[in-house]
Amino acid sequence: MSSNRREFIKQLGAGAAGVSLLWGFPEYLTAYPLNTKKLLRSASPEAQGMDSTGIINFLDAVANSKHEFHSIMILRHGQVVAEGWWNPYRPDLKHTMYSMSKSFTSTAIGLAVHEGKLTVEDKVISFFPDKVPQQVSDNLAALRVKDLLTMSVGHEKDSTPEIRTEDDWVQKFLSLPIKYKPGTQFLYNSGATYMLSAIVQKVTGQRVLDYLKPRLFDPLGIEGMDWERDPKGIDTGGWGLRVRTEDLAKFGQLYLQKGQWNGKQLIPAAWVEEATTFKIQQPVPADNPGAKEKSDWLQGYCYQFWRCRHNAYRGDGAFGQYTIVMPDQDAVIAITSQSSNMQGQLDLIYEHLLPAMQAKALPANAQSATALKTKLAALSLPPLPAQKTSPMAAKVSGKTFKVEDNALNIQSVTFNFGKDSGTLTFKDATGTYPITVGLGKWKEGITSLPGTPPNLVVTKVRNITSAPVAASGTWKDDNTFEMLWRYIESPHHDLVTCRFEGDTISLQFRNSIVAMNPNAKDARPELRGQLV
Repeated sequence: MSSNRREFIKQLGAGAAGVSLLWGFPEYLTAYPLNTKKLLRSASPEAQGMDSTGIINFLDAVANSKHEFHSIMILRHGQVVAEGWWNPYRPDLKHTMYSMSKSFTSTAIGLAVHEGKLTVEDKVISFFPDKVPQQVSDNLAALRVKDLLTMSVGHEKDSTPEIRTEDDWVQKFLSLPIKYKPGTQFLYNSGATYMLSAIVQKVTGQRVLDYLKPRLFDPLGIEGMDWERDPKGIDTGGWGLRVRTEDLAKFGQLYLQKGQWNGKQLIPAAWVEEATTFKIQQPVPADNPGAKEKSDWLQGYCYQFWRCRHNAYRGDGAFGQYTIVMPDQDAVIAITSQSSNMQGQLDLIYEHLLPAMQAKALPANAQSATALKTKLAALSLPPLPAQKTSPMAAKVSGKTFKVEDNALNIQSVTFNFGKDSGTLTFKDATGTYPITVGLGKWKEGITSLPGTPPNLVVTKVRNITSAPVAASGTWKDDNTFEMLWRYIESPHHDLVTCRFEGDTISLQFRNSIVAMNPNAKDARPELRGQLV
């Protein structure tokens, strides 16, 4: 990950297009229609020229790594050769995409260009004459749509932390100083993608989500998607989209097929080419010029896509949300996950999956194919281990603890323990928030508890007010009950520790974003309560 990208995560802590037919592609890309609702499933990886053993080795390497994968889909020649979800994640659940959202915003720009609503050479201030500062600098006046697309605005630092605390993000973005000539220096800048979203809404009268629905989502059979918005109702653009893993795979396959789907050109092929080819080089560390050979964050940036090694390209989001398109292998890999080492994830793909892809169909290998199916079906993230119950469970079950004043405005916590599960019910002035945890297993539910789910990008507007959660709990000792809450439409989870001492209780929260940084602390306060 480039220093710019790392800085982005640290700070948040929180051309012309035209229509053309598909041509110059191998026959296997056009020999069959893709189902608009579900991708085709291959009889075996070998039938599509992929070695099952290589996929098994990849899954074993993941299991032995520190990466936490939530799902993966591997497509070869347009067919799914392997797919798996680590329980409690499931194929029917959406997943927070973070910056993977950017590639969808870029697509909306491409479609608007094709429809004649703008060009990439248009000046950004031309769309918002009522939002510009009194004194327009030369660099602001020169800023083009293309510069937003290529992350070369000219800002000295990512604009996102500054704009997301305001009511008018567009006006704030335009007020920020542009130190460098636009188009000359790469800086990862999610505020630039937000501005692309604002431009799409300005020229179409629709949110990006609504604009893409009939043009992209409906033809691909993508349903139930949602997108976070700013205080003015504009989709955040650079983050905030939630779709399913198969939706990512379809999106990647559409780009692999140069924008064609079921015989229709959904995205102009010329735009696909323009959007996914090298546009600007990221800064290579002066003290480590050889880093480029090993880094997929130094291969060049496109229009909200990254170039990869091995002539691939990708959309990606924080913590490992991926759509990887591999034209030379005629393959697409979609991943959702939570990892602090995204380069390490890509390295595993190159080490195990890339060499497993062969030019021709492979001989059937029933033993390996069966072993792969078994392994994929058994993927899981284990719940907290079941422990012998504590005498404290009976003492506090059915009891309520009044909580001291706190920033979350939680007033009380009530416990109820059963044989194989337990329920904590938080209460504030507006309602109650029960979370049931399985003992030695996952227990699924929905929560709208303030402060959940954890999110890298916190804005003034909370668009998602409830979240599916899979929870498990265990007694660490007689006085300590620990819970793991997995927000299964998010990359993240909470570790919640309840400590009982006499008639008092303390609850501590530690979300998984904070857990990646040993010096960080969860923003939520420790809750202290007294038995009523």
